[in-house]
Amino acid sequence: MFSILGSRRQFRDLSDQEVLALAISSEEDDSRIYRSYAERLRADYPASAAVFDGMAEEEDRHRQRLIALHRIRFGDVIPLIRREHVAGFYARKPVWLMETMTLEQIRGEAEAMERQAASFYQLAAQRTQDAETRRLLGDLAAAEMGHENAAHALEDKHLGGEARSAEDDTAHRQFLLTWVQPGLAGLMDGSVSTLAPIFATAFATQNTHTTFLVGLAASVGAGISMGFTEAASDDGQLSGRGSPLKRGIAAGVMTTLGGLGHALPYLIPHFWTATIIAMIVVFVELWAIVWIQNRYMQTPFLRATFQVVLGGALVFAAGAIIGGG
Repeated sequence: MFSILGSRRQFRDLSDQEVLALAISSEEDDSRIYRSYAERLRADYPASAAVFDGMAEEEDRHRQRLIALHRIRFGDVIPLIRREHVAGFYARKPVWLMETMTLEQIRGEAEAMERQAASFYQLAAQRTQDAETRRLLGDLAAAEMGHENAAHALEDKHLGGEARSAEDDTAHRQFLLTWVQPGLAGLMDGSVSTLAPIFATAFATQNTHTTFLVGLAASVGAGISMGFTEAASDDGQLSGRGSPLKRGIAAGVMTTLGGLGHALPYLIPHFWTATIIAMIVVFVELWAIVWIQNRYMQTPFLRATFQVVLGGALVFAAGAIIGGG
């Protein structure tokens, strides 16, 4: 790793030809990234895909102008120099990470790409003492600023108010189906299903260490079971619920957290102190679930309260009665 870092060139040491070659390769890379974004979004967000297609075409046109300038000044042979060859040069996220990016994250990344490129060339132009290099870098900065303006023009053309609103609604719905719904189901399962074994153990033994171990085992076991069940139940292709891995992670993690919330207080050695705190945590957990259902799943507040709070209270009572008996 250190040898790779040590082999990078400093930007101030690049010749005008190398700076021009770096700009050409950067434009080519950005064009490919925008086309990858377009393909990633085309099925679900056609208007945004059209925006990125247009931005890729803009990058291609700028690259062609840069190549023409290089041919005039330095000939047809363009040195191979890329972003990773230059110390301190702005980096791009690997394209494969786009699979985990939301629509808004992709839009934000595209805006950042244009700002980074323009800012870099502007700062570089200010630092150089060579007039020709300063002119060249200034032209590149202006070109990148033109990219950003072109991106806004393309958004106005392809992504009007109705199209953006429709795509935002689709992205929000996908977020709910992939993360919120399985996470909420996991939180409910973890919070409610572990109440009976934890409080039954607590009142039966009045031993905080034993109660904590039972709560930990119940929470982790339920999380693993819920995660695998969610991931295996639906591959997301027909239902449109998204990646089974993401849904499994959301369900498994939230199930575990839901159980651990009222198991962790039993790390306190004093039984009644731990129990009172655990009961307060349960109260907060159940009302948090009600709020999430009402806020994200549009469940009427009274119905959510009846389903969650009453159900949780009954499970808690069952555990306390069984343990106390």
